[in-house]
Amino acid sequence: MVYKDYQFTGVGLFMSNKINIRAFRILCVLCGLLFLGCPRSSDWVQFRGEGGRGASSTRISPPLGVRWKIKLQDNDEILESLNPPVVMGNTIYFGSHDGNFYALDADSGYMRWVFKSGSRINSIPYADKDQVYFGGKDGKLYALSRSTGEEIWNFSAYGEINSLVQKHGDNIIFVGDADAFYFLSPDGKEQYRLNNPGWYNYTFLVDDGIIYHGTGTRTSLIGPFDIHSKEFLWYLPFEEIRSTWYSFSAVKGDLLYMGTADIWGGTELAFYAINRHTGLIQWEARTFGVFSGYSPEEEYYFFRRNMHLLDFMAPAVWRDYVIFAGGDCVVRAFHAKTGAVRWEQILDYPVSSAPTIAGGRVYFGVMGDDFKAPRLVCLSARDGRLLWDMEIEGSILSAPVIAGKRIVFGTDESVFYVMEQVF
Repeated sequence: MVYKDYQFTGVGLFMSNKINIRAFRILCVLCGLLFLGCPRSSDWVQFRGEGGRGASSTRISPPLGVRWKIKLQDNDEILESLNPPVVMGNTIYFGSHDGNFYALDADSGYMRWVFKSGSRINSIPYADKDQVYFGGKDGKLYALSRSTGEEIWNFSAYGEINSLVQKHGDNIIFVGDADAFYFLSPDGKEQYRLNNPGWYNYTFLVDDGIIYHGTGTRTSLIGPFDIHSKEFLWYLPFEEIRSTWYSFSAVKGDLLYMGTADIWGGTELAFYAINRHTGLIQWEARTFGVFSGYSPEEEYYFFRRNMHLLDFMAPAVWRDYVIFAGGDCVVRAFHAKTGAVRWEQILDYPVSSAPTIAGGRVYFGVMGDDFKAPRLVCLSARDGRLLWDMEIEGSILSAPVIAGKRIVFGTDESVFYVMEQVF
């Protein structure tokens, strides 16, 4: 690593550097001295947290500083995806566009191990006590030793695996693009599958033994699937909800929250609360995306970019608020029971990631351009006020993970960040 400088800003203490793996330990020492005495990180294992609600149980407040950052690829390629990591104990696990699956020390960024897969990785991993699981664009589901990175087994699907990987009971669950919903045993043997006739970049929520949304046997239909009875409870009413993109869901109480997006004639966004038991729509809100100053071609580019993000339009639920970022220049908050608009925050640039909430604050990424760098942004969850923002290297891809007093995310310039509450 080549150490450059430290710099104080209004947000906190930031460190600017280029990563050179050979000299990484120099940075480890510097960071250890700088943040001596800071709390250790907590686990973040389930994608989007409990119930898929995109909320952390901990509170994190500025001033914040960059604990460490690492450049994963030393080239100018702009990434399409860099999905949220799993944080367990003091180790961060994630896959990358470069085909590597990483296990990094959360305190220092020191590489515990790296596993080279057969292709690019655009899946969200899962980790249990002994192993970590992820899928690749080579169509393989990998199980690795958490401690050593050694491959324990792999399973070959028929389509690329660009999905969440989830373990429920004795089932390891994932989706192959336009292939199938797979259910494997802990040793990698197929138990059964559901047909997936045409869905790509698929995410799903597992809550209380129900998958929201499974792919149905009727062509292209999706709905909640009971893992134990192996039956669908209901299907989304496509005559009412017909769209190109269906977001990851969140559940709270009797309601399921989700968003949809289309690009025909402009970006059309819709936000829903659905009774999770019956499938009846409790409320919906529709609007066209706000892209002030952007051409239709740029608007289409943003939509296509977002479809590679497995948590695009995923809601965040906090108290009686449900908060959406639809990939345009607005973050929107609705009353969770009625759908009434609580607030809207209009930004100068399109939002680049889904939101995560911690301690009444909403964290997400915003794109930049040649004149202004991309940013990590923090709003008040209660009223949408801008609390602070921070310039970063590249646009955030996927919602920030908040584990204890740390914020973890990756950018489209292949930079992986771990930020930390300084005091």
